[in-house]
Amino acid sequence: MKEFNIVLAGVGGQGTLLAAEIIGSAAVREGLNVRVSEIHGMAQRGGAVVSNVRIGEDALASTVLEGQADVVVGFEPLETVRNLKSASEKTTVIMNTQRIPPTELSAKGTLYPTAEEIVAKIHLFTSRLVVVEAAELARKAGSRLTQNSVLLGALAAVEGFPISAENLMEALLELVPKRHVEVNVRAFELGRDSVKRGQKRV
Repeated sequence: MKEFNIVLAGVGGQGTLLAAEIIGSAAVREGLNVRVSEIHGMAQRGGAVVSNVRIGEDALASTVLEGQADVVVGFEPLETVRNLKSASEKTTVIMNTQRIPPTELSAKGTLYPTAEEIVAKIHLFTSRLVVVEAAELARKAGSRLTQNSVLLGALAAVEGFPISAENLMEALLELVPKRHVEVNVRAFELGRDSVKRGQKRV
């Protein structure tokens, strides 16, 4: 495989960086060349966090160029929109519906965009949008803190994703604290099943 590029965008406290680490570890298990990087942002709760994962023999640098993402995983809707520069018509966008309004919106008196406005903006770049109610699925799994595992499960179901669900799951089991393994496995499976059923494409 030449190249497969993933951008993960969210805010601190959502497990974005851990998700990128899990994907990187799973790629190694798959025997693939991989580069993982945190582009910017501070991992404290509430700060914007963006990670790039590049997989394949042509993945020599760690940064995904504008318009070159195969998948954008948006852990938060507004952060998804902010990272659409990485997307093109070939890109699949996986977007969590849970909003975490940034402090600068209230400071500037700016309203958070409506769901319709966000979807319309994404559709300017790509028609391949999968909306995931990760908070609800994580709650069903047993902990709202497992939204990142829900989104990893959703990613595993994307057509063309070069890592097997088995290797992604093995990496998750390795990197998640042992006491939280079962709930994270359930969250992963719920996220994967939600996309496989094809009920969340908009």
